[in-house]
Amino acid sequence: MTVCIFPGTFNPIHIAHIKMAEFAVKHYGFEKIIFIPAYIPPHKEISRNLAQHRFNMVKLAIANNPHFEVSDIEFNAERPSYTLLTVQKLYKLYNLNDKLNFIIGTDAFANLKDWYKADELKKMVHFIVFPRCDKLNKDDYSYYKANQYDFEFAPMQYIDMSSTQLRAGSGKNLNKVGEYIKENGLYIS
Repeated sequence: MTVCIFPGTFNPIHIAHIKMAEFAVKHYGFEKIIFIPAYIPPHKEISRNLAQHRFNMVKLAIANNPHFEVSDIEFNAERPSYTLLTVQKLYKLYNLNDKLNFIIGTDAFANLKDWYKADELKKMVHFIVFPRCDKLNKDDYSYYKANQYDFEFAPMQYIDMSSTQLRAGSGKNLNKVGEYIKENGLYIS
């Protein structure tokens, strides 16, 4: 089975996340996209009280797609969600010999060199980088090419949607996720 992981904070998950995963299934032929919500994101300040809500929203958002599943692998660790440690666990879990496919946005990819043991992670992962801005300048990522990161840019058009917009109330979310946010009184300032 061809598997691709999609780690993220998903705070909250939105239509651009779903479109990226659908594109990956269609364009790359992945049979399974595994969404991995971070339990405690090491580079972002997010209330731990939101962790279970973020997981539940991902579960709701992907429920009708047989190519999608959600993993609680980072929740079971109950520690900061260092991607390298998650990938190492997945290698054992799936008995992998090849690199693991990994969906990431240009915004997160730009900071990858600052991640926990990024030099080890780059040996285990093939990054599929999706545009998170309207004008993608591939030269901005020359560091990663020069340092032998295995990546490619997904040829998908940018979707102007972010979790920040949704938390601020200026974006429209997936129906089930929007209902969940209202029912649980999330992101109210």
